[in-house]
Amino acid sequence: MTVGLESAFRWFLTALIESLVDAKAAGQLSRRLRVLTHPALLVVDEIGYLPVRQDGVVLFFQLINARHERASTVLTSNKGFEEWGGVLGDEIMAAALIDRLLHHCHIVNIRGNSYRMREHQNLMRSASEQRHEEAVL
Repeated sequence: MTVGLESAFRWFLTALIESLVDAKAAGQLSRRLRVLTHPALLVVDEIGYLPVRQDGVVLFFQLINARHERASTVLTSNKGFEEWGGVLGDEIMAAALIDRLLHHCHIVNIRGNSYRMREHQNLMRSASEQRHEEAVL
């Protein structure tokens, strides 16, 4: 994905944390953090959908802290901030992370069914209407 002349990265949270943990194990954490701090936009998707490695939560905090006030970060989650302590397995780390995220941020709260659910419902409605028409004929 490209935003103007600058790059953007998109990661699922679990994959991002695995990448950070692997980099640390290989002695390459500072290099990985530099790479992930550089893009103009980092999108971290699906926070709260799958459990995360506890040892990676601190590394994720380090990344967000390194990007704080330097580059844009977009996070998507099906959980409210009050649930992030449980999602991340550490209330204190979640509070510190949220503190950095909320500083200079814009929150977009989307409620309702996803586009996938709307498509599924439309498909089911169409199939039901077709069965009803066939039954009438």
